[in-house]
Amino acid sequence: MKIAFLGNSLVEGSYGGNFVAQVAARLSQHTIINAGQNGNTIVNLLARLDDLLAQEPEIVFVFCGGNDAISYSQPDTRRYYERVMKVPDGMITPDQFRSHFRDLLTRIQLAQAVAYVGLAPMEANLTVAAAMQQYNQIAAEVCSSLNVPTLDLTQSLNPAHIPERPALTQATINLIGQRAKSGWKDYAAERERGGYTYSFDGLHLTPEAAVQVGEMVVQFLDL
Repeated sequence: MKIAFLGNSLVEGSYGGNFVAQVAARLSQHTIINAGQNGNTIVNLLARLDDLLAQEPEIVFVFCGGNDAISYSQPDTRRYYERVMKVPDGMITPDQFRSHFRDLLTRIQLAQAVAYVGLAPMEANLTVAAAMQQYNQIAAEVCSSLNVPTLDLTQSLNPAHIPERPALTQATINLIGQRAKSGWKDYAAERERGGYTYSFDGLHLTPEAAVQVGEMVVQFLDL
């Protein structure tokens, strides 16, 4: 069976833990396609969908929403999303997310692939965590209307309490880019310094969390 994972940096796994690699190791009898790209919003996933569907996956696991929630709730990041991700006005509103997410899942189903959706955690700061909750709720509602199964990772990964933390800015995005290019991997120390739980920066999975997520995804797919 050919299984595709479509999403953002949490799917690509080049910065932090790689849960798709964990899934591939567990489901070695299947062909796993990692179609994650750093920084992607739902607009970017839609733009790439035809290329993915041309590979004729039988299952498409969609895991997104983090960049959409960030762009909407953290205004200082919008320059990045507009200039680099080519998102109009640099943000995805909740209404836009709902419309585009429905379109994405519908197109997957019309291609005769089975869609699954993961609802992503977030612990960067209180504002973006609230936005992520809103976008996850929208995704869950769309999935329910289209009979698409959802795996809610927030229940297992989100901390009970998120302390006050600074807003995400262009500087945050620049730091991620710099660290990714340099091969920085001091995840444990950064997690401890920031007081995070499953992540090392509020956004990306630690290697240990990626193992946990990979296991949950394997159990969820139940192949």
